[in-house]
Amino acid sequence: MTRLFHISDIHFGLEDRRALDWVAQCIATEKPDAVSITGDLTMRARHREYAAAVQWIQSLGVPVTVEVGNHDLPYFNLIERFFDPYRRFHAIKSLLERELDLPGMVIIPLKTTARAQWRLNWSKGTVGKSALDQTLAAIDALPSGTRAVVACHHPLVEAGTRGKALTRGGSRALAALASRNVCAVLSGHVHDPFDLIHPTPNGPVRMIGAGTLSQRVRSTPPSFNELTLTGGDITVRVRNLEHVSTRDMQIDDVPENAMPPRLQGEPVAPVGAVPEVDPPVY
Repeated sequence: MTRLFHISDIHFGLEDRRALDWVAQCIATEKPDAVSITGDLTMRARHREYAAAVQWIQSLGVPVTVEVGNHDLPYFNLIERFFDPYRRFHAIKSLLERELDLPGMVIIPLKTTARAQWRLNWSKGTVGKSALDQTLAAIDALPSGTRAVVACHHPLVEAGTRGKALTRGGSRALAALASRNVCAVLSGHVHDPFDLIHPTPNGPVRMIGAGTLSQRVRSTPPSFNELTLTGGDITVRVRNLEHVSTRDMQIDDVPENAMPPRLQGEPVAPVGAVPEVDPPVY
């Protein structure tokens, strides 16, 4: 049996400190085989937010792999965003997009963030050809029969089969993963947990999403996923301080256009200024 804690969207700078302390205690007491963090460690990629994130991750004491989320790319410093976007991750650079070997499975990263895109909303996901090729090559290099779990930040498709696939290249990526021995694709971004089966031309793919450990909650309280792999099957348990049952925590569909929990049109910061605190959270 292999146990993996799947965490996402901590958003240091607007983190839920009570939830974080609880998760750290769970990890210290229960010692899962590994922790997979699927992006958005920070709120606005500020230096103090990175410092807090690094300190928390280094305190966990178990193997960790970290994906980069759209909030983790420099927000105010465009020069750094384009030329050295991971510089502030230096202290945990070895954990970034790290392939992790566990009993019975291997966690393989898939990059879904971009420094810039040919659309106005850069927060949305994109799966480039090189990123997908790198992930597929890593899966193909595994010993025969090894199960792969792919970890990324953005859900590869949104709103089931009806959405606009706002993660560009996501449908193509899911179809390619379905043709491999992939037992699940882990992601975050939407701040609510889910466990869905998505059809592709090459067969179905399981998509598992983790909620948030921040104050930026949507429809469910802060939570993380406990994944148990037994005999090739993955069981998902959504754990939260409110003791809401797993099924009641999981949303039935990934939102077509997941928005932050703010009023529509509300700015996140004054033009040209870095606020000490972010605008109110709804």
